[in-house]
Amino acid sequence: MAGPEPSVMWIRPPRWRVDRRFVLWRTLQALFWGVGVLEILGAVFWWVEGSRGWLGPVLVGLAVVYAVNVAVMPGWRYRVHRWETTDDAVYALEGWLTKKWQIVPLSRIQSIDTEAGPLQQVLGIATIKVTTASSEGKISIEGLDVRVARETVERLREVTAATPGDAT
Repeated sequence: MAGPEPSVMWIRPPRWRVDRRFVLWRTLQALFWGVGVLEILGAVFWWVEGSRGWLGPVLVGLAVVYAVNVAVMPGWRYRVHRWETTDDAVYALEGWLTKKWQIVPLSRIQSIDTEAGPLQQVLGIATIKVTTASSEGKISIEGLDVRVARETVERLREVTAATPGDAT
């Protein structure tokens, strides 16, 4: 006679999308980085006459790359990014050129943190970071509404406190 089936975690797409403000946050990040890098290189181009022969084409190429990054990356990442927490695990899917699918069983969780940089604070979104004892066992869920992030962290704290295991 067979015993009860062991608990199985299936690899499947997580259920929830990140907040729509994630797109604006990623767009502004990409824009700030692009403008900053291009301004610095533009200043070198302007002030160092010997760099103009090779730096001009580099500036044009980088401007195109940053323009595509600002126009395409945020929306693409929004369509890919998913997350979910259950009574057994935390699921996350992220990326845009490559996809990273992660599952962390609740019994392996060592810490749960919330992070919100200045731009995230202005937009009312946050990032949840779930860490395990493994160097590979860290999940970041970016772009959650602050209230959703707070409720998720509290729920994870309660469930992990009640979950048997030593998180190693």
